[in-house]
Amino acid sequence: MMQERNTERVLQGSMTALVTPFRGGAIDASALERLVEDQIKGGTDWLVPCGTTGESPTLTRAEREQVLAVVLKQAGGRCGVMAGAGSNSTADTIERCRAAASAGTDAVMLVAPYYNRPTQEGLYRHFASVAETVEVPIVLYNVPTRCGVTISTETIVRLREGFDHIVAVKDATGQLDGVTDVLTKCDITVLSGDDNLTWPMLSLGAKGAISVISNLCPALAKSVVDAGLSGRWEAGLVWHRKMFDLASGIGEYGPNPLPIKTALAIRGLIPEAFRLPLCPLDADARSAIENVLRRHELLGAESIGS
Repeated sequence: MMQERNTERVLQGSMTALVTPFRGGAIDASALERLVEDQIKGGTDWLVPCGTTGESPTLTRAEREQVLAVVLKQAGGRCGVMAGAGSNSTADTIERCRAAASAGTDAVMLVAPYYNRPTQEGLYRHFASVAETVEVPIVLYNVPTRCGVTISTETIVRLREGFDHIVAVKDATGQLDGVTDVLTKCDITVLSGDDNLTWPMLSLGAKGAISVISNLCPALAKSVVDAGLSGRWEAGLVWHRKMFDLASGIGEYGPNPLPIKTALAIRGLIPEAFRLPLCPLDADARSAIENVLRRHELLGAESIGS
């Protein structure tokens, strides 16, 4: 059953790029429901299922629809839901966006086409083709280290000027200059896509973050973002340093989402299950992640919201 979309919801704040829990090779719906509930209790403003943190390239169409349905139902309108709907095929991306919009998602996030490495004109035509087809708010996802291509400022500005419902860009470029550059040239909303750079991005005018580490500590991520948006710089810096230490501490032990899913599994929140070509970390990496969690007093599942 389609969920009602909140067309007035502001696209800013603390957002979580949700992991996808598996059990026995299938979606673990119960674990996903618990993750959603913990996120809402922790103050998360938006949930972002079916993104690359959710291992979307390995999900079937039916599984994507299942994940989105579970998240929408469990959230029940208490926070925004932004579906990851991008792929490296324009036709497939349009199909995914239509399905997400029909399900009642509040927005969609579109990663730059990976592996194809299109030109800037190709990127423009890709996103424009989607925007011409669906009316749901669109968030561009700029992550060149994973896609092999950067969405340039000029392309972002061109898309924003051409389509009112291309409303935001998730910036995971690893650079800060682009935040000022794009905000100087257009009124698109910038969202941090890198936990370690969220704090400086907020100081430059970003309106929130789509976070990986917030799977583990939603209330901490919420505190960092809210402090930046309200100008509470002294308190926010303390929270940023804690989040930085946690994110960098576990993040060095493998590509996303291996470290965050391993951390959640150590805490007993999800099964320690991945989709090939991702596989479990070795014992040394797992032990190192456990030590980071212990240092931050995050070994108990009951502290999910702290």
